[in-house]
Amino acid sequence: MNVCVIAGARPNFMKAAPILRAARAYPQARCRLVHTGQHYDYQMSEAFFRDLEIPRPDHFLQAGSGSHAEQTARIMTAFEQVCQRDRPDLVLVVGDVNSTLACSITAKKLGIAVAHVEAGLRSFDLTMPEEINRLVTDSITDYFFCTEQSAVENLRREGKPQERIFFVGHVMIDNLFHQLKQLQNGGARSLKTAPLKAQLGTYNFLTLHRPANVDDPNRLRELAATLNEIAQDRPILFPVHPRTQKMLERYHIRFSHRVHLLPPLGFREALYLWKDARVVLTDSGGLQEETTALGVPCVTLRENTERPVTIQIGSNVLGGVTRQSILDAYTRQRDRERKAFSVPPLWDGKAAERIWKALEKVGHQLIR
Repeated sequence: MNVCVIAGARPNFMKAAPILRAARAYPQARCRLVHTGQHYDYQMSEAFFRDLEIPRPDHFLQAGSGSHAEQTARIMTAFEQVCQRDRPDLVLVVGDVNSTLACSITAKKLGIAVAHVEAGLRSFDLTMPEEINRLVTDSITDYFFCTEQSAVENLRREGKPQERIFFVGHVMIDNLFHQLKQLQNGGARSLKTAPLKAQLGTYNFLTLHRPANVDDPNRLRELAATLNEIAQDRPILFPVHPRTQKMLERYHIRFSHRVHLLPPLGFREALYLWKDARVVLTDSGGLQEETTALGVPCVTLRENTERPVTIQIGSNVLGGVTRQSILDAYTRQRDRERKAFSVPPLWDGKAAERIWKALEKVGHQLIR
């Protein structure tokens, strides 16, 4: 079975890593890694491949930046050539970024089966580009690998065949546990942020990158002012995404000295910081799940989430995007007992193994 695994942006890298590791137990599967280059900045791409122990990609498409349409078109054009040359039996996409959508469409039009890891998640907010990517990808997917029960139920409501839906758990959590083990085995010694972490003692951790939050100057100013207030309660460590950095400079927005601005961090170094944070504030999807797995209180700086299980468990609360709603959510989370939450079913570090077992069962349907 010839499989192409697609990675193009930071969340893809974290999800692809355990899938590629688990593939070693299935020598009958020829697994090729396609890096679309959707994140072209070295710090946000190559560093993650190194930290996550992902092998050198078999194909690098160099898509780069641009509008959604421009980027998607470049990925489709380049990936079509890969498919025509390699003739994979299956294209395995992860997450909800433009690479996910572009490679799914390209494969399907060439008659190649598509598997979607993290299928069925829904925010029901069509202003989110990721929601459109999720809906379109799942509309043409052949095999659906789900992280939580709500995703299974969404797919059933949309009429997807039950025999094609697999509740496997979450490969992001596989990667999280693998990286935790690396840190526990001495991987924290060389991290540059270790002295700052020791100096602060207790702190909050922040990520902020979604266009809806950082591209609007009024919203970004309100968010920055609110986060400055929170920093008066407890200092904040903030690795700044390149997009966010550009907007902060463009709109001349400044954070207080109690918000420690850091360069983009590799996965392991970010984990080293946020795993011991008092509260994590984020607009990321993946970090909502990772904090849930480790019992770290989280405030999501959005009005909705496609990860409802994190809300149901209570480790995560929606903070919205206004000053008062964020402060209310932060107050609620800052005094929560750490690690007092249950962990969602099958978030046990073995999701990638379940994915390959399922593909092994359907493999005869894929080989052409």
